[in-house]
Amino acid sequence: MERFWSKVEYLHKTVKNKNIIIKGTKSYYSNAWSENFEDYVVRYLYGDEHSIKNWKPQWHIDRLYIGNYVCIGAETIILMGGNNTHRNDWFSNYPFMENILDSYRHKGDTVIQDGVWIGMRSMILPGITLGEGCVIAAGSIVTKNIPPYCIVGGNPSKIIKKRFDDDLIEQLLKLKIYDLTEEQIDKILPALCSNDISLLKQKISSLSG
Repeated sequence: MERFWSKVEYLHKTVKNKNIIIKGTKSYYSNAWSENFEDYVVRYLYGDEHSIKNWKPQWHIDRLYIGNYVCIGAETIILMGGNNTHRNDWFSNYPFMENILDSYRHKGDTVIQDGVWIGMRSMILPGITLGEGCVIAAGSIVTKNIPPYCIVGGNPSKIIKKRFDDDLIEQLLKLKIYDLTEEQIDKILPALCSNDISLLKQKISSLSG
């Protein structure tokens, strides 16, 4: 019997919004206690069936890019740009419809790069990039871009530590692991599931041999 904590939603199978771009077939949402990824996690993004029928966009629509091998914990919230109509540089930050176009401030696309792990009940603010292999601790509120292979936590989130030293992170990024096909990645799993960089380089090199 499938238990609630083992229920996952593979995003490439369920996402319909054309403004959500999914890379590969491995990224998933731990759909344990909530509705599906589009209905619960992604907020204020034009392009779903309801918004297409009921609203004509009057500004640039941001996009959500999700890399491969991304793990998104239950009850995560990804805030998109559709709600960026509260101007703190005005005396009133209320979104008056008479001035809604002037009040909107574009934050840019949200990018979750390959191999990211987002802990449950985290919140990602609009226009953020989560670097390759970073970890977002449960309950974090992410307000700034996160460098690759960093672990962050808190409100607002701060870097707790790096998963590896700077030299090793640089080597990992140069390997471009997630540019490999899923079939190639399957072949190097023993090296990926270790911390032996020499073995990983050897296995990747053997793919072209």
